[in-house]
Amino acid sequence: MDLILSFLPRLDLSFSELVFCCGAVVLAGCVRGFAGFGLSAVAMGSLVLILPPVELIPVLFLLEGSASLVMFRGGLRDADMGQFWPLAIGSALGVPLGLLATTSVSPELSKLIAVSLILVLTVLQFSPRTPAALATKSGGFLTGVTAGSATGLASVGGMVVALYVLANRAQPTRMRATLTLYLFIGMFTSLVFLFLYDMINHTVVLRAGVLIPFALAGVLLGTYAFKPAMQKFYRNFCLILLIGICLVNLGRISIGK
Repeated sequence: MDLILSFLPRLDLSFSELVFCCGAVVLAGCVRGFAGFGLSAVAMGSLVLILPPVELIPVLFLLEGSASLVMFRGGLRDADMGQFWPLAIGSALGVPLGLLATTSVSPELSKLIAVSLILVLTVLQFSPRTPAALATKSGGFLTGVTAGSATGLASVGGMVVALYVLANRAQPTRMRATLTLYLFIGMFTSLVFLFLYDMINHTVVLRAGVLIPFALAGVLLGTYAFKPAMQKFYRNFCLILLIGICLVNLGRISIGK
């Protein structure tokens, strides 16, 4: 315990904040392993009141990268490559736009934008109909640009991509695999811009190093739960969870707590 307490100043977190962060990333990892996306969205929605998005985004990038490495094999095998490439190219162009926005506004406004964006994207995915234009290559490219911007702003690009995949009426296995591959390849382009914006530092690496084992434990639990009999439940479960987290955090932000 003394060793943990002596390490906390280097993380710039209190003990209670660290415990909460660990619990949140286990939950976020479970969602990622089960649905193929949502680690950053759940973690951002949970942790944005402890750390501003500009500090969370590089930590979440490292957590997503670790999760993508664990899940990559299935993503490569089952993903729809025709959907993937327009998304990946568009996303590489959109990431710097989102990072520019995040680094240009106040932490308070950035928190509000991040949580609001997650909530809006989640609610949109409950719609029984998505725009037909999304189910085209040009729609995929524009979705990629939007997803890249959302990644740079709040690390929630996976949710934007999920809208595109849903518009193509993909099977749960293929949807999950395409999202996994997108997030895996996207971590390389994001890394370049995170270094350019000087967002990777010693504290970020230490925080990620502590949280990665908890995130991967969650990913393995979520992957284990992704069985044929459960596939029809996974999407609504993740979306309802995200809406709940966002509403709670928006309420707390609005009263300044």
